[in-house]
Amino acid sequence: MGRYLIRRTLFMILVLFIVSLFTFIIFMKLPAGDPARRLAGSRATTPQELETIRHNIGLDEPLLVQYGRFAKGLIPWPGLFLNKQVYFSWANNVPVSEEIYSRLPYTITLSLGAAAVFLLVGIPIGIVSAIKRRSFVDRAGMVFALIGVSAPVFWLAYLMLYFFWFKLAWLPGIGVPPGESMVKSIALGRFILPWLALAFTFAAFYTRMIRGNLLETMSEDYIRTARAKGLSERRVIFKHGLRAALTPVVTMFGLDVATLLGGAVITETVFNIPGIGQYTLLSIFGGNFPGVMGVTVLAAFFIVIANLLVDVVYAFLDPRVRYT
Repeated sequence: MGRYLIRRTLFMILVLFIVSLFTFIIFMKLPAGDPARRLAGSRATTPQELETIRHNIGLDEPLLVQYGRFAKGLIPWPGLFLNKQVYFSWANNVPVSEEIYSRLPYTITLSLGAAAVFLLVGIPIGIVSAIKRRSFVDRAGMVFALIGVSAPVFWLAYLMLYFFWFKLAWLPGIGVPPGESMVKSIALGRFILPWLALAFTFAAFYTRMIRGNLLETMSEDYIRTARAKGLSERRVIFKHGLRAALTPVVTMFGLDVATLLGGAVITETVFNIPGIGQYTLLSIFGGNFPGVMGVTVLAAFFIVIANLLVDVVYAFLDPRVRYT
C-alpha cells in the first residue's frame, strides 16, 4: 500500500502539471484582449504605460518564463500556492487566493448539501426499484431516472424558480446577500432550491446504477447460497446484496463530489451564489487568466485527491482488491 500511495502521489503531481500547462497554453493563445489594458482600467494610458504594466506582470517575457512564474505559484506550500504577487485578478488587482477562499464556503455548502440529497433520494429509489422489479414502483423510479438524466440542470433550475419562488412563493429565490452568515443562509432556506436542482440529475444516475448493480448482485451464486441457508430475504438483500451493489457507487460518489467542489458553474450562476463556479465564469468572460488558472488547478487537485481516497476506501470495502 505504501508504494502504491507514493506512485499515486507522483501521478497526481504529473496530472496537475499537465492540467496547468494546457490551461496556460490555451488561455495565452486565445484572443482574450490585452491584459495590460484591463489592468489599466478606464483611465487613459499611453503605449509606454501599457508596456510598463506588461513588464510588471511579466507578459513581455518568453512563454516558458511566464509559465514558470505561474507554475511556481501552484506549489501547495504556504506562501507559494496562489502567490499574491503573481495570482491577482487582471481586472481589479484582487488576489486570486482571497477570491477563492472567500467563495469556497458557498461551493462546499452547495456541493455537500446536494450530495446528501442525491444520496438520500437516489439510493432508496434504486433499491426499491430492484427489489420490486417490473412493479409500478419500479416503473415510476425508472421514469424519474429518465427525466433526471435527460433534463438539463439550467432548465430544472429555472423551472424550480418559476414554480417554487415566483408562482408559489414557498422558497427563497435567487441570491445570497453579501455578508450574510452561512448558517443564516441555510436556516432561511436559500440553498434548498440550488440543492434540489443540482441533485436531481445525480439522483437519477444513482437510481439507475443502484438498480442495475443490485439486480446483477442478486443473481450471484453466494446470494442463492445465503437463501439456501434459510436467511431472511431482508438480511440477504441488505447484508449481502446491497454491500456489493454499493461498492461501485463509492468511486462515482467521490469523483462527483470532487467535481462539484471544483465549481458548480451553472447552478451557482442561475441562483446567483457567489461560489467558485460563478468566479470561474466571471474569470473566463473577463479574460482573467490568473483566476482561471487558480480555479482549474484547484478543481483538478480536488479530483485527483478524491480519486486517491476512493481507491483506498474501495480496497477496504472489497476484500478482493489489493494494491501492491
